[in-house]
Amino acid sequence: MHLTRFRFNTARLGARSHLASPQRLHAAVMSSFAGALPSDTNGSRVLWRLDHNAKAEVLLYIVSEERPDLTHLVEQAGWPTTATWQTYDYGAFLSGLQAGSTWAFRLTANPVHHIRRKDGDPTKRTAHVTPRHQMGWLLARQEASGFRILETPPERRRLPQGDEFQLTVRDERRHRFEKTDAQGDRRTRVPLVTVTFDGRLEVTDPVALGRTLTSGLGKAKAYGCGLMTLAKVA
Repeated sequence: MHLTRFRFNTARLGARSHLASPQRLHAAVMSSFAGALPSDTNGSRVLWRLDHNAKAEVLLYIVSEERPDLTHLVEQAGWPTTATWQTYDYGAFLSGLQAGSTWAFRLTANPVHHIRRKDGDPTKRTAHVTPRHQMGWLLARQEASGFRILETPPERRRLPQGDEFQLTVRDERRHRFEKTDAQGDRRTRVPLVTVTFDGRLEVTDPVALGRTLTSGLGKAKAYGCGLMTLAKVA
């Protein structure tokens, strides 16, 4: 497995074009692999995420089995003569995960649930729209995903409710784009709501967490959701 990082030159028109459309960026990411087609939506093989750290600091992270070649992104949206991208061996990191270790984490996800508006109607996938429900979506998946989000010590809690965990939700983004059906003859408007989770976790099942880090968490993986990364706790 490989973990790749690329920084966009946000002053360039090509960078702004890619950043404005999850579809275009997905196609660009998939074009980085000689064995994949731009239309490939196999999120278990390739995960990607954008980190908007600042207006001029937008980072692309990719987790993949195949080593990517981002030459086209460097030429279109980077610094062709002074900077490229960094790819790291992810397998050694994954094999070193240990139960009980603690990490800071980041995850961009599409928290959704299924609702039925009327009796007899089919269920419909709908985005969670409040931070409380978005946090609840992630908390409900932590055990099966191999980790436990750390609780905030009582003396450090600022609110009577909603501050129990070392977890924040930020950077909600709403997209709407057209998608063609499998036959290619019908286009529908697809809404997409994404949020970024930052927090601290404890590893409870290294094997399950390894699957989460390489296969993703939640829906919309083709559009930049599902990739969790870990960092050492300061």
